[in-house]
Amino acid sequence: MSPPSAVPTMPGQDAFGTIQEIVRILEADPGTDWSQVDIEALRQHLVDMNELTLNAKAVATPLDGGATYAVTGDGRTLEAIRRMVPAHAHEINGVNGWTAKTEPTTNGVVLTVTAAAPKETARIRGLGFIGVMAQGSHHQAHHLAMARGEFSH
Repeated sequence: MSPPSAVPTMPGQDAFGTIQEIVRILEADPGTDWSQVDIEALRQHLVDMNELTLNAKAVATPLDGGATYAVTGDGRTLEAIRRMVPAHAHEINGVNGWTAKTEPTTNGVVLTVTAAAPKETARIRGLGFIGVMAQGSHHQAHHLAMARGEFSH
């Protein structure tokens, strides 16, 4: 039996925990305009994140200065790819000296990420598709803005 002072801290599921954290932030902010709050939009975005992370297929092809990633999927995964990959490419374009762009395909998106610096080229290739998608510290602020009804893909 656990001592009485042991209290679990994990919410049991990452998307649930993210939503719980955002709700706590909104509740602590006296300026929250509850008429604009859209937690369902955040939930749908987190579903997209899961689809992209767990179900999308990404085939990397090295090229001078970086790589292309042919990202494909079906159904809900394809929808998530089409919403998230171009938006993220726009967000990271210029970060770390990278050039990031996308081209739509019939079953997904081709993401091309390049850099002039050889060290960054190695980094792009080492990160692979999902590592590139995880770049940047904008995700948390983006989730809060989405929940406040201020942003969507």
